Amino acid sequence: MSDEISGRTAVITGASSGIGEATAHTLAAAGARVALLARRSDRIEALARELGGDTIAVTADVTDRASLEQAAARVHDELGGADILINNAGQMLLSPFGPDYAQETRRMVEINLLGAMTTTEVFLDQLRDGGGDLVNISSVAGRTAGKGSSVYNATKWGLNGWSEALRQELLPDVRVIVVEPGAVDTELTDHITHPRSQEGARAMYEKVEALTSQDIADVIAFAVGRPRRVAINEVLIRPSKQPL
Repeated sequence: MSDEISGRTAVITGASSGIGEATAHTLAAAGARVALLARRSDRIEALARELGGDTIAVTADVTDRASLEQAAARVHDELGGADILINNAGQMLLSPFGPDYAQETRRMVEINLLGAMTTTEVFLDQLRDGGGDLVNISSVAGRTAGKGSSVYNATKWGLNGWSEALRQELLPDVRVIVVEPGAVDTELTDHITHPRSQEGARAMYEKVEALTSQDIADVIAFAVGRPRRVAINEVLIRPSKQPL
């Protein structure tokens, strides 16, 4: 693992499971200090105990700016400030578009897009201090679109567009990295409330042999571990059997 990670502080949202949890393990093993941010306090506190060392668990909600500001203060005071921010918190609430799922529409926009923006606003000064990395976990759904996923598509297309503009705005102080996974075996499909959409998503994940969270964590670690002269700005990673 690259020496570029050791001694740096990584802040990970959505750290209580899936890609966030796997990335925490990977970066901590590489010598990073890690701040675990999530709403599920019990999970991140257990993970912090498991990782040990310079790891802290911070209960925070990316839709609640005050909780993020409190988290940023703790990261500054206890870990010296963020060098890497991984905007991983997200939901994939697939369903037909319409009033029956209006609350889920708003929830995805608030978490997947506005949550990443707000978290980045709060931690931006820390990232700029000495040169940092911003990693936005997007999706192949930010490149393709399909019926039953229009709002999820919108959040990920929006995240990609914002990330590219931000890359140009923040260089050379902060490297902006977008990771766009295809199907990954996480809790995402468990949260889908529309029965037919959930059934279809699970069938597709099984058919294509979904990636593991560790597959994505390895990509993140590789990207943030490059020398400062190197910027890996976009990574698209699909299961070998996934056509779209």
